[in-house]
Amino acid sequence: MKFFVDTADTAEITALAASGLLDGVTTNPSLIAKSGRKILDVIAEICAIVPGPVSAEVAATEYDGMIREANVLRAIAKNVTVKLPLTPDGLRACRTLADQGTMTNVTLCFSAAQALLAAKAGATFVSPFVGRLDDIGQNGMDLIADILQIFDNYDALKTEVLVASVRHPIHVIEAAKLGAHVATLPPAVLRSLYSHPLTDKGLASFLADWAKTGQSIT
Repeated sequence: MKFFVDTADTAEITALAASGLLDGVTTNPSLIAKSGRKILDVIAEICAIVPGPVSAEVAATEYDGMIREANVLRAIAKNVTVKLPLTPDGLRACRTLADQGTMTNVTLCFSAAQALLAAKAGATFVSPFVGRLDDIGQNGMDLIADILQIFDNYDALKTEVLVASVRHPIHVIEAAKLGAHVATLPPAVLRSLYSHPLTDKGLASFLADWAKTGQSIT
């Protein structure tokens, strides 16, 4: 499974990229707004830090505007992935951009039917939002399972399932067990994957025993 980080905080991205765990980055208008910076500057900086796909979302809601904005965004760097909403205009823009060789990420997916449409439109990634489905009493992982089952039926569908709205490590593990291609995680969730009380306890014990020896490796 590939790990993307879901943030526009370049300091966070730099720190996480140093671990070698990042395969890409996703952003959205809310994350860009939180950064307080200009979108073109933020995306350019992220693309210089992470060589993998960097999702930059259009703000337009109609086809012509989406294409104009996509042209600006994809000119920033070769690894920009244009993020589009799962709407009729968004799917049309996806098809146009895909035919031109531009990576796309179709976002705000909440049903298997929507995911199938995104794949038919040539999306590089489709982003089902598992956490938001959980919030309304549905099981977001059921959606991931349905999408993967459908995609596995057709060799012609090359779209990768990018699990979004990830709230905790269980989402990550369940998505990986199902075979999802990518998960995009907030920095805090990505860091929480490291944590286990028995790891902390074991390390403390090892260090205490080592200190008693009075030795030094260097």
